[in-house]
Amino acid sequence: MSSEPAPADLRTVTGSGPNGRIIKRDIEQALTRTGAKSASANKTFTPSTIIGAASFSEEPTSKMRQVIASRLTESIGPIPTFYLTVEIEMDSVLSVRKQMNASLDDDSKISVNDIIVKAAAMALVKHPFVNASYQEKTIRFYQQADIGVAVAIEEGLITPVVRGANIKGLAEISTEIKDLAAKAKERKLQPEEYTGATFSISNLGMMGIKEFTAIINPPEAAIIAVGASAPTPVVRDGEITIRNIMHVTMSCDHRVVDGATGAKFLQTFKQMLESPALMLL
Repeated sequence: MSSEPAPADLRTVTGSGPNGRIIKRDIEQALTRTGAKSASANKTFTPSTIIGAASFSEEPTSKMRQVIASRLTESIGPIPTFYLTVEIEMDSVLSVRKQMNASLDDDSKISVNDIIVKAAAMALVKHPFVNASYQEKTIRFYQQADIGVAVAIEEGLITPVVRGANIKGLAEISTEIKDLAAKAKERKLQPEEYTGATFSISNLGMMGIKEFTAIINPPEAAIIAVGASAPTPVVRDGEITIRNIMHVTMSCDHRVVDGATGAKFLQTFKQMLESPALMLL
Protein backbone atom coordinates (compact mmCIF):
# COMPACT_ATOMS: atom_id res chain seq x y z
CA MET A 1 0.00 0.00 0.00
CA SER A 2 1.38 3.44 -0.93
CA SER A 3 2.38 5.73 1.91
CA GLU A 4 1.97 8.85 -0.22
CA PRO A 5 -0.74 11.27 0.95
CA ALA A 6 -3.91 11.45 -1.12
CA PRO A 7 -4.12 14.37 -3.57
CA ALA A 8 -5.58 17.53 -2.04
CA ASP A 9 -9.12 18.46 -3.18
CA LEU A 10 -8.68 22.00 -4.50
CA ARG A 11 -12.28 22.76 -3.61
CA THR A 12 -11.30 22.56 0.06
CA VAL A 13 -8.17 24.69 -0.31
CA THR A 14 -8.32 28.36 0.71
CA GLY A 15 -6.05 30.52 -1.43
CA SER A 16 -3.71 33.00 0.26
CA GLY A 17 -2.50 34.62 -2.95
CA PRO A 18 -3.72 37.82 -4.57
CA ASN A 19 -7.53 37.89 -4.85
CA GLY A 20 -7.75 34.52 -3.12
CA ARG A 21 -5.66 32.75 -5.75
CA ILE A 22 -4.32 29.34 -4.72
CA ILE A 23 -0.52 29.37 -4.66
CA LYS A 24 2.13 26.68 -4.13
CA ARG A 25 2.25 27.21 -0.35
CA ASP A 26 -1.51 26.57 -0.03
CA ILE A 27 -1.26 23.24 -1.89
CA GLU A 28 1.76 22.13 0.17
CA GLN A 29 -0.11 22.88 3.42
CA ALA A 30 -3.18 21.00 2.19
CA LEU A 31 -1.04 17.96 1.31
CA THR A 32 0.58 18.07 4.75
CA ARG A 33 -2.83 18.06 6.43
CA THR A 34 -3.99 15.18 4.22
CA GLY A 35 -0.85 13.18 5.04
CA ALA A 36 -1.32 13.77 8.77
CA LYS A 37 -4.92 12.50 8.62
CA SER A 38 -3.85 9.39 6.69
CA ALA A 39 -1.09 8.64 9.19
CA SER A 40 -3.54 8.94 12.07
CA ALA A 41 -6.04 6.62 10.38
CA ASN A 42 -3.37 3.91 9.92
CA LYS A 43 -2.26 3.84 13.57
CA THR A 44 -2.82 0.69 15.65
CA PHE A 45 -4.00 1.43 19.19
CA THR A 46 -3.22 -0.82 22.16
CA PRO A 47 -5.76 -1.10 25.01
CA SER A 48 -4.57 0.29 28.32
CA THR A 49 -4.00 -2.04 31.27
CA ILE A 50 -5.98 0.48 33.35
CA ILE A 51 -9.72 -0.14 33.18
CA GLY A 52 -11.49 2.64 31.33
CA ALA A 53 -8.27 4.44 30.37
CA ALA A 54 -7.60 5.51 26.78
CA SER A 55 -5.97 3.14 24.32
CA PHE A 56 -2.62 4.27 22.98
CA SER A 57 -0.16 3.94 20.12
CA GLU A 58 3.61 4.33 20.20
CA GLU A 59 6.11 5.41 17.56
CA PRO A 60 9.91 5.24 17.59
CA THR A 61 11.50 8.50 18.72
CA SER A 62 13.20 10.28 15.84
CA LYS A 63 16.88 11.22 16.08
CA MET A 64 15.89 14.88 16.00
CA ARG A 65 13.44 14.46 18.89
CA GLN A 66 16.11 12.61 20.89
CA VAL A 67 18.60 15.45 20.37
CA ILE A 68 15.99 18.06 21.30
CA ALA A 69 15.06 16.17 24.47
CA SER A 70 18.72 15.75 25.44
CA ARG A 71 19.51 19.44 24.94
CA LEU A 72 16.47 20.62 26.91
CA THR A 73 17.31 18.24 29.76
CA GLU A 74 20.79 19.78 29.87
CA SER A 75 19.21 23.22 30.16
CA ILE A 76 16.45 23.06 32.73
CA GLY A 77 18.39 21.05 35.32
CA PRO A 78 21.94 22.34 35.83
CA ILE A 79 21.58 25.88 34.47
CA PRO A 80 20.64 28.48 37.14
CA THR A 81 17.87 30.32 35.29
CA PHE A 82 15.93 33.46 36.12
CA TYR A 83 13.24 35.30 34.15
CA LEU A 84 12.57 38.91 33.24
CA THR A 85 9.35 40.19 31.65
CA VAL A 86 8.76 43.49 29.89
CA GLU A 87 5.78 45.12 28.17
CA ILE A 88 6.47 46.73 24.80
CA GLU A 89 4.29 49.13 22.82
CA MET A 90 4.20 47.81 19.27
CA ASP A 91 2.26 50.62 17.57
CA SER A 92 5.36 52.09 15.90
CA VAL A 93 6.46 48.67 14.62
CA LEU A 94 3.00 47.96 13.22
CA SER A 95 2.95 51.34 11.50
CA VAL A 96 6.43 50.92 9.98
CA ARG A 97 5.60 47.37 8.86
CA LYS A 98 2.43 48.58 7.16
CA GLN A 99 4.36 51.24 5.26
CA MET A 100 7.04 48.78 4.13
CA ASN A 101 4.60 46.08 3.06
CA ALA A 102 2.52 48.50 1.01
CA SER A 103 5.16 48.29 -1.72
CA LEU A 104 5.91 44.56 -1.45
CA ASP A 105 4.20 41.53 -2.96
CA ASP A 106 2.67 38.85 -0.72
CA ASP A 107 5.72 36.55 -0.81
CA SER A 108 8.08 39.38 0.21
CA LYS A 109 6.13 41.01 3.03
CA ILE A 110 7.91 41.69 6.32
CA SER A 111 6.49 40.05 9.45
CA VAL A 112 6.48 41.45 12.97
CA ASN A 113 8.77 38.57 13.93
CA ASP A 114 11.32 39.67 11.30
CA ILE A 115 11.49 43.07 12.99
CA ILE A 116 11.77 41.43 16.42
CA VAL A 117 14.75 39.38 15.17
CA LYS A 118 16.45 42.51 13.87
CA ALA A 119 15.81 44.45 17.10
CA ALA A 120 17.15 41.59 19.24
CA ALA A 121 20.28 41.33 17.08
CA MET A 122 20.96 45.05 17.34
CA ALA A 123 20.43 44.98 21.11
CA LEU A 124 22.78 42.00 21.49
CA VAL A 125 25.63 43.95 19.93
CA LYS A 126 25.19 46.59 22.65
CA HIS A 127 25.10 44.00 25.45
CA PRO A 128 27.85 41.44 24.80
CA PHE A 129 27.24 39.43 27.99
CA VAL A 130 23.83 38.43 26.61
CA ASN A 131 25.44 37.43 23.31
CA ALA A 132 27.78 35.01 25.07
CA SER A 133 28.00 31.50 26.53
CA TYR A 134 29.41 29.88 29.66
CA GLN A 135 32.37 27.58 28.92
CA GLU A 136 33.30 26.26 32.40
CA LYS A 137 36.54 28.24 32.77
CA THR A 138 35.78 31.03 30.31
CA ILE A 139 32.93 33.12 28.99
CA ARG A 140 32.77 33.09 25.21
CA PHE A 141 31.73 36.35 23.54
CA TYR A 142 30.48 36.24 19.96
CA GLN A 143 31.43 38.75 17.29
CA GLN A 144 28.02 38.78 15.62
CA ALA A 145 24.43 37.96 16.54
CA ASP A 146 23.42 34.57 15.16
CA ILE A 147 19.72 34.34 16.02
CA GLY A 148 17.95 31.01 16.41
CA VAL A 149 14.29 31.33 15.39
CA ALA A 150 12.10 28.59 16.87
CA VAL A 151 10.02 26.67 14.30
CA ALA A 152 7.49 23.99 15.27
CA ILE A 153 7.66 20.77 13.24
CA GLU A 154 6.17 17.31 13.77
CA GLU A 155 9.29 16.03 15.56
CA GLY A 156 9.33 18.95 17.98
CA LEU A 157 10.87 22.41 18.05
CA ILE A 158 13.91 23.32 15.98
CA THR A 159 15.73 26.64 15.74
CA PRO A 160 17.07 27.53 12.29
CA VAL A 161 19.76 30.19 12.60
CA VAL A 162 19.91 33.61 10.94
CA ARG A 163 23.65 34.31 10.84
CA GLY A 164 24.83 37.87 11.45
CA ALA A 165 21.30 39.22 11.84
CA ASN A 166 22.75 42.47 13.22
CA ILE A 167 24.30 43.31 9.84
CA LYS A 168 21.40 42.20 7.63
CA GLY A 169 18.45 44.27 6.45
CA LEU A 170 14.84 43.37 7.20
CA ALA A 171 14.17 42.13 3.67
CA GLU A 172 17.15 39.77 3.83
CA ILE A 173 16.18 38.52 7.30
CA SER A 174 12.59 37.96 6.17
CA THR A 175 13.59 35.97 3.09
CA GLU A 176 16.08 33.90 5.07
CA ILE A 177 13.58 33.04 7.81
CA LYS A 178 10.96 31.98 5.25
CA ASP A 179 13.48 29.76 3.45
CA LEU A 180 14.80 28.20 6.68
CA ALA A 181 11.29 27.57 8.05
CA ALA A 182 10.26 25.88 4.80
CA LYS A 183 13.35 23.67 4.85
CA ALA A 184 12.70 22.82 8.51
CA LYS A 185 9.17 21.66 7.78
CA GLU A 186 10.42 19.63 4.82
CA ARG A 187 13.19 18.12 7.01
CA LYS A 188 15.86 19.48 4.67
CA LEU A 189 17.87 21.60 7.11
CA GLN A 190 21.58 20.92 7.30
CA PRO A 191 23.19 20.77 10.79
CA GLU A 192 24.98 24.07 10.24
CA GLU A 193 21.60 25.69 9.60
CA TYR A 194 20.14 24.85 13.01
CA THR A 195 23.16 24.74 15.34
CA GLY A 196 25.52 27.38 16.69
CA ALA A 197 23.08 30.18 17.48
CA THR A 198 24.25 32.78 20.01
CA PHE A 199 20.70 33.72 21.13
CA SER A 200 17.21 32.41 20.41
CA ILE A 201 13.68 33.73 19.94
CA SER A 202 10.49 31.73 20.49
CA ASN A 203 7.38 33.54 19.26
CA LEU A 204 3.93 32.09 20.03
CA GLY A 205 2.10 35.38 19.53
CA MET A 206 0.62 34.24 16.22
CA MET A 207 -1.07 31.42 18.16
CA GLY A 208 -2.74 33.79 20.59
CA ILE A 209 -0.41 33.13 23.52
CA LYS A 210 -0.15 36.27 25.66
CA GLU A 211 2.86 35.38 27.80
CA PHE A 212 5.10 32.36 28.47
CA THR A 213 8.64 31.33 29.39
CA ALA A 214 11.05 29.45 27.12
CA ILE A 215 13.84 27.02 27.95
CA ILE A 216 17.38 28.15 27.18
CA ASN A 217 19.07 26.26 24.37
CA PRO A 218 22.63 25.46 25.65
CA PRO A 219 25.24 26.82 25.34
CA GLU A 220 23.36 30.08 24.70
CA ALA A 221 23.00 32.41 27.68
CA ALA A 222 19.44 33.56 27.01
CA ILE A 223 16.24 33.19 25.02
CA ILE A 224 13.22 35.48 24.70
CA ALA A 225 9.63 34.25 24.65
CA VAL A 226 7.40 36.56 22.60
CA GLY A 227 3.67 36.75 23.19
CA ALA A 228 0.84 38.25 21.16
CA SER A 229 0.49 41.98 20.61
CA ALA A 230 -3.01 43.10 21.62
CA PRO A 231 -4.86 46.43 22.06
CA THR A 232 -4.62 47.26 25.76
CA PRO A 233 -5.81 50.24 27.87
CA VAL A 234 -2.80 52.07 29.31
CA VAL A 235 -2.28 55.36 31.14
CA ARG A 236 -0.27 57.99 29.28
CA ASP A 237 0.07 61.58 30.52
CA GLY A 238 -2.65 60.95 33.07
CA GLU A 239 -5.18 59.71 30.51
CA ILE A 240 -6.34 56.25 29.50
CA THR A 241 -5.51 55.38 25.89
CA ILE A 242 -5.23 52.21 23.79
CA ARG A 243 -1.86 50.81 22.78
CA ASN A 244 -0.84 47.51 21.18
CA ILE A 245 1.07 45.83 24.00
CA MET A 246 3.34 42.79 23.62
CA HIS A 247 4.76 40.79 26.54
CA VAL A 248 8.31 39.48 26.23
CA THR A 249 9.95 37.22 28.83
CA MET A 250 13.69 36.54 28.78
CA SER A 251 15.12 33.37 30.32
CA CYS A 252 18.68 34.06 31.48
CA ASP A 253 21.62 31.82 32.40
CA HIS A 254 22.72 33.43 35.68
CA ARG A 255 26.28 32.15 35.20
CA VAL A 256 26.68 34.70 32.40
CA VAL A 257 23.80 37.18 32.60
CA ASP A 258 23.18 39.10 35.83
CA GLY A 259 19.80 40.63 36.60
CA ALA A 260 20.90 44.18 35.78
CA THR A 261 22.56 42.99 32.55
CA GLY A 262 19.39 41.23 31.41
CA ALA A 263 17.25 44.23 32.36
CA LYS A 264 19.46 46.63 30.39
CA PHE A 265 19.31 44.36 27.35
CA LEU A 266 15.50 44.32 27.52
CA GLN A 267 15.46 48.11 27.89
CA THR A 268 17.47 48.45 24.67
CA PHE A 269 15.33 45.83 22.91
CA LYS A 270 12.17 47.69 24.02
CA GLN A 271 13.58 51.03 22.81
CA MET A 272 14.42 49.52 19.40
CA LEU A 273 10.84 48.32 18.92
CA GLU A 274 9.13 51.40 20.30
CA SER A 275 11.38 53.66 18.18
CA PRO A 276 12.31 51.54 15.11
CA ALA A 277 14.49 54.32 13.70
CA LEU A 278 17.07 53.41 16.38
CA MET A 279 17.77 50.23 14.42
CA LEU A 280 19.26 52.39 11.69
CA LEU A 281 21.96 53.87 13.98
